[in-house]
Amino acid sequence: MLVVSPMASAQSRKEKREEASKRSLEGLVTDASENAVVGAVVKLKDLKTLQVRSFITKEDGKYHFYGLSINNDYEVVADSNGLTSKSRTLSVYDSRKKPNLDLKVEKVEKK
Repeated sequence: MLVVSPMASAQSRKEKREEASKRSLEGLVTDASENAVVGAVVKLKDLKTLQVRSFITKEDGKYHFYGLSINNDYEVVADSNGLTSKSRTLSVYDSRKKPNLDLKVEKVEKK
């Protein structure tokens, strides 16, 4: 006979609520020729707290961030060998739990 304590049940509900308020972000960093970029530094900025996290792409050029709040906007940008991507925004209005934002690094024109 399995007995579940009220404390365990309450903790389980709390974990489910916290999980429901989180999302992830992933994508692919490519160059102008559509090749995956190895070693690109992808920076994710929480536009509410201004906290910045980073990820260095591996052989496949992919990046990912987990545990992001559904209540915050995020800005993501990639840099590699003097090339930079346009910044992209993950908005609170984007309801996807696992959105994909691909980034293309290119030479930035100086103004």
